[in-house]
Amino acid sequence: MAAQGSIMDSDSEDEMPAGWEERVTLEGKVYYANHNTQGTQWTHPVSGKKKKVAGELPYGWERKVDSSGVVFYVDHINEKTTFTDPRLAFAQEDKPYNGEIIQKYDASTKAIAVLQGRDLSGKYILVTGANSGIGFETVKALAFHGAHVVMACRNFKSANECIEKINRERPQAKVQYINLDLTSLRSVQQCAKTYIERGWPLHVLILNAGVFGVAHSLTEDGYETTFQVNHLGHFYLTQLFTQLLIKSNPARVVVLSSESHRFSTIDDVLSEAVLSPDISRYSSMRAYNDSKLCNVLFSNELQRRLCSSNVTSNVVHPGNCINTRISRQWWMWRLLFTILRPFTKSTEQGASTTVFCAVSKDLEGVGGMYWNNCCQCISSEQSRNEKLAKKLWDISATMIDKAERTFPVESS
Repeated sequence: MAAQGSIMDSDSEDEMPAGWEERVTLEGKVYYANHNTQGTQWTHPVSGKKKKVAGELPYGWERKVDSSGVVFYVDHINEKTTFTDPRLAFAQEDKPYNGEIIQKYDASTKAIAVLQGRDLSGKYILVTGANSGIGFETVKALAFHGAHVVMACRNFKSANECIEKINRERPQAKVQYINLDLTSLRSVQQCAKTYIERGWPLHVLILNAGVFGVAHSLTEDGYETTFQVNHLGHFYLTQLFTQLLIKSNPARVVVLSSESHRFSTIDDVLSEAVLSPDISRYSSMRAYNDSKLCNVLFSNELQRRLCSSNVTSNVVHPGNCINTRISRQWWMWRLLFTILRPFTKSTEQGASTTVFCAVSKDLEGVGGMYWNNCCQCISSEQSRNEKLAKKLWDISATMIDKAERTFPVESS
């Protein structure tokens, strides 16, 4: 009766009765040992629920067995040992899968929380625009959990400072830098070449870089800057990495877009002149909105083309008016973003959906979707236009071909 009383008075149905112990199999299934009767069972002695944990130990942990056959766990980061499996802290109810992805996070979730309990050792991930804002928080969260992360950006000094900052907090983090200037398709080509020559696989490609609110200008390739940085450069980078992604499968592409894609003026009459307008037809806000629609169209078409090769692509909306360096081009945008900052996401929160789409086990084999707050949403009707997506793909490929013909011929 005393035991029953202790159960009834418990603050949580997950609290263990006296004499019971929670254990985990190597496959991650939780079972319960009753030391009073020397028996075991799969269901919780109070709630009757079955549980499971991630099949891998958190980053920095190791499972060992002593000479007597007793299992214990070593936390190499904090230099501690315990007989309790650390995965139990992240145990979830083991329910039959019904084909739906349950939302576990919301707008307040930070990137590091999405990765709680994950060990990404052996994963190679490249992030563009990684030296500030959401890109940096994405790199930091992934590197803290064991991934080998490559920062692809154009500012070496800033990237090096970011790497030093990460290494101060986590000396064993694997973060490296490769130069990438999206205003130069030649630089995009060189970035991919450098990465491939290092012999690394590529499990996740995160297309994070972007510009907003810039005055009209042309890149060295002759294309409007917002369009090339936000779409065309990333389109080209993905083409150059396609075979490596397929070889590294399962692999993922994560494309950062925005809710601004809903305000694009692009219609079925698509052409290079529409995508890369001259100054007489240019509006910085319209150019940004159009480039964000291009992001969604591109990701959806990429999913259709590569899904059979076990490479998936998803689109992310990180959040509205996050105070990153993307607003640096005009003082009015900087002022607006500063005023709205208390009511919007932090960069750590803004990176959560990117990280979720990059490595969540819930998204294994899942692509062609639009995500906001780690939850699947419906993108605009125009963004789901397959004919328009294919037309954008073909025009983009033609623009790349035209630019490549101007590249200097490398000596053998």
